[in-house]
Amino acid sequence: MVAEREREVNGNGDGERTLIFTYGTLKRGFSNHPLLQDLIRAGDASFVGTYRTAGKYPLVCGPYRVPFLLNFPGSGCWVHGELYSVSTRGLVRMDELEGTSRAHYERLPIKVVPAGEGEEEEEGKEAEEETVAGVTCAEAYYAHRNYAMEMWKKNGKRGLRCYSQKETIGYVKRKDRPQNLTFLDHIRFFLASN
Repeated sequence: MVAEREREVNGNGDGERTLIFTYGTLKRGFSNHPLLQDLIRAGDASFVGTYRTAGKYPLVCGPYRVPFLLNFPGSGCWVHGELYSVSTRGLVRMDELEGTSRAHYERLPIKVVPAGEGEEEEEGKEAEEETVAGVTCAEAYYAHRNYAMEMWKKNGKRGLRCYSQKETIGYVKRKDRPQNLTFLDHIRFFLASN
């Protein structure tokens, strides 16, 4: 099993790096990827590869088609995304974007494997994540536990396999959302709506 934190080898003095699994707007080609591009240019992040969760998790859309990974292992689907190695400085910027200090998301451990590995034999049967070869321990930004279960119920307890361009239809960028409300207000209104 690959370690969650890895020693930096490029020598920019930052020390440890954390593997971050991205599944939504931080992926290449999506609206928040410019943050990762900035981090890569500054030497504070590097692309590792295309990965998927080792176990099943719910991936749902919330207000403004914002994606949320829910920390309910065993529910949902194997979620596909991208893995990045991020410096401590880079994590500060990512945590700010994801609102970890404001209870929007929580950065927690997740096990991932390279995309495509074991999917053929796992199709149609329940596989234990520990039996999947090549498991990597990383971290991901999950919907905060304060509203995760309500978000799961609101989505009919159905999850996505991948946040794709199809799911972004109706996505509203942060700058284009009503600015008089907090993100948690948007979530509360979404959860209360019919």
